[in-house]
Amino acid sequence: MRETTGATGEGTRAVRAGLPEPVKNEPTLPGPVFAAHFHLPGDVEGPYTYGRDENPTWTLLERAVGELEAPGRDDVETLVFASGMAAISSVLFSQLRAGDTVVMPDDGYQALPLVHEQLRAYGIQVRTAPTGRDAQLAVLEGARLLWIETPSNPGLDVCDIRRLADAAHARGALVAVDNTLATPLGQRPLQLGADFSVASGTKQLTGHGDVLLGYVSGRDAEAMAAVRRWRKLVGAIPGPMEAWLAHRSIATLQLRVERQSANALAVAEALRDWPEELGVRYPGLPGDASHKIASQQMRRFGCVVSFTLPTRARAERFLDALRLVDDATSFGGVRSTAERRGRWGGDAVPDGFVRFSAGAEDTEDLVADVRRALRESAG
Repeated sequence: MRETTGATGEGTRAVRAGLPEPVKNEPTLPGPVFAAHFHLPGDVEGPYTYGRDENPTWTLLERAVGELEAPGRDDVETLVFASGMAAISSVLFSQLRAGDTVVMPDDGYQALPLVHEQLRAYGIQVRTAPTGRDAQLAVLEGARLLWIETPSNPGLDVCDIRRLADAAHARGALVAVDNTLATPLGQRPLQLGADFSVASGTKQLTGHGDVLLGYVSGRDAEAMAAVRRWRKLVGAIPGPMEAWLAHRSIATLQLRVERQSANALAVAEALRDWPEELGVRYPGLPGDASHKIASQQMRRFGCVVSFTLPTRARAERFLDALRLVDDATSFGGVRSTAERRGRWGGDAVPDGFVRFSAGAEDTEDLVADVRRALRESAG
């Protein structure tokens, strides 16, 4: 594989990440390998044997993600999955056994309550606490695994990863961090003491709203072997085309993250300065409750802003009035999206709560669209 660890710039690293050594007359990024099986005479040996176990297209993508999550380290392994939830499940269900205890956020991604039900069905005790103010510290005793989501989705609270990781390790627990909202260009959980960095690549990592993907990066070989075994048994593998699209998209990650973070901050400032009190949350705002901790462990603050309009009807009028912003779920795409998050029923948020994902449009155009929609929806 082509060496990129000497590169110091994140844009350079993103552009070169995971590329193979150049071969004359070969493409710089080989196309997807669709094989379900490979030539395998004699004894079973070599990296590629069967399509559920390994694939050359995954390998390049895994190297690319690993270079972003843990640049310069060769003791970190990355595995890609069919979705973010597949990646999350692989860590939880490969590391926990009946009788174990896991500590999880009670304000995280809306699918987590379903995960809690399944864990409890397997005889695993689930404790929960809010993300803000490092509240999970109070319920760590006796846990096998601490699951952190920072910034939290959709509330955008932030916790101190290093503080929580040190406390968990002192009690013999592993630590996993959902890094979806931050991306590796926003924070690197493994450098902050986590054992696993887990993310949905569906979001800003790939950034075009056309790929379902997840990944796990980990620094403990035994723990990652269990994750790999889980992937093999469950078959939660990405398609080669999805893996190739993801790798192609990573090349523009730094460019997209820079613009989207700038847009998110500009939108957050416009909302903060609006005559109505909107309860704006964005870790990049100096006055935000999460800003102090976020500024200590994050290099960029992400593309998601949250705020609350007075009523469900007002929120729906606002969303309908937007012209540059699609009313859609998920986040992290180059086209801005927003949604009334309460429509799903899984988040403890007010009816007028809006999760806004800033895209890569011109900042002035995006802010003007938001302000106009606020005015038009107020009537």
